[in-house]
Amino acid sequence: MSQPAIDEQPQNLEPVHAGQGEARADIWATRLVLFLRVMAVVALVKGLYYWAIVCGVGAPSPAGFDSYGMPYQSATVFFAVIDLVAAVGLWLAAPWGAVVWLTSVISMAAVEALFPQIYGGRLWIIMIELALLGIYLSLALLAAREHTP
Repeated sequence: MSQPAIDEQPQNLEPVHAGQGEARADIWATRLVLFLRVMAVVALVKGLYYWAIVCGVGAPSPAGFDSYGMPYQSATVFFAVIDLVAAVGLWLAAPWGAVVWLTSVISMAAVEALFPQIYGGRLWIIMIELALLGIYLSLALLAAREHTP
């Protein structure tokens, strides 16, 4: 058996550059990761702020952290721990980091709204937390849509 003769000249292929067609496709995922990194820094600052209150530095009362009631103390320790854990998870863009951060955001809004005696029920904190929640959910939805076939 003889091989068929190739009458055509070999075709030259156009060079392909890494990331040439992918830059536009992952725009929402990139924005989501950037948002998570910014929220990681915010959560870190919040967590360190609450730990400073627990340690007696910058406590709202000159008598110190021990002079407050149990609801204030437990809420402050809760946010000191959960915000630092969320900061690590968000910086790593780990799925559990977003879950911990969402828990922190929803908890802070709930404490401010349902238990105003703990931190004073500041409406602006509730609005900021809910706005951050809305931004995250919007970015996550848009990032998920760009990866669906």
